[in-house]
Amino acid sequence: MAAPKQEELFSPLSDLQAAQWLIGELHDDLRGRVARFQQLNDLCANLGSTGTMIPGEVAYSAWIEARSSFVNGNYVATVMLCQGLAEQMLASHLTLSLNAPELPKKIGFQDTLSRCVEQGVIEPSLAGQLKQLMELRNPLSHFRRVDDPESLSRRALDSQTPAQVTLQRDATFAIGVAVDLLASAAFRLGR
Repeated sequence: MAAPKQEELFSPLSDLQAAQWLIGELHDDLRGRVARFQQLNDLCANLGSTGTMIPGEVAYSAWIEARSSFVNGNYVATVMLCQGLAEQMLASHLTLSLNAPELPKKIGFQDTLSRCVEQGVIEPSLAGQLKQLMELRNPLSHFRRVDDPESLSRRALDSQTPAQVTLQRDATFAIGVAVDLLASAAFRLGR
């Protein structure tokens, strides 16, 4: 039997019903959200005393959304947004100097990383973390069979941890790498 069609554009919930649903949703993971907010706040202490420079609107939006996703427990989104943030920030940075060589119309992340390491924009150790982030993001973006060692299911089975815990670890790593990138000398403002 097919689901009934929604005849109207808006939900049949009243404003009060919607608010009750949202409060219930917030309540169910309030301690987790507070803990993740505090964790993010602690991580961001590594940013410059006057903040950080985020080149480009897409990169800035990715950072804002990654923070929100992390706090709200949207772990897949956090990983994907942190990867997008890194790609956007680094490629944008490569185009900022007056003598910057022109980038290809579509530049791959590996090429961006190589150029950034060569130009001293990031340290090789951060480039390694960013490659690891890319390896976490790819199986979330592109289908992997359960027997693929990179698939979330396989990684969860191998580590004997629930998939949600594995995703939370991935998101924690991703947000940490994003903060490391924002705190790097090329982007940090102040000491």
